Amino acid sequence: MNVSRPHVVKLLEQGEIPHHKVGTHRRVFLKDLIDYISVNHEAREKALDELAQLSQSLGMY
Repeated sequence: MNVSRPHVVKLLEQGEIPHHKVGTHRRVFLKDLIDYISVNHEAREKALDELAQLSQSLGMY
């Protein structure tokens, strides 16, 4: 994911990524992590496409 540990903990605590606790450790299933990364990537790509279309329509390229 290439993000800081506190950011990951924040995502877990906010419920963005499903997890469970074993003692004091948080456990994340690989499938849940891959799903989160995939959805996040798709949203980022969509936003970048919209920005590119907007900049082209305004002649800012």
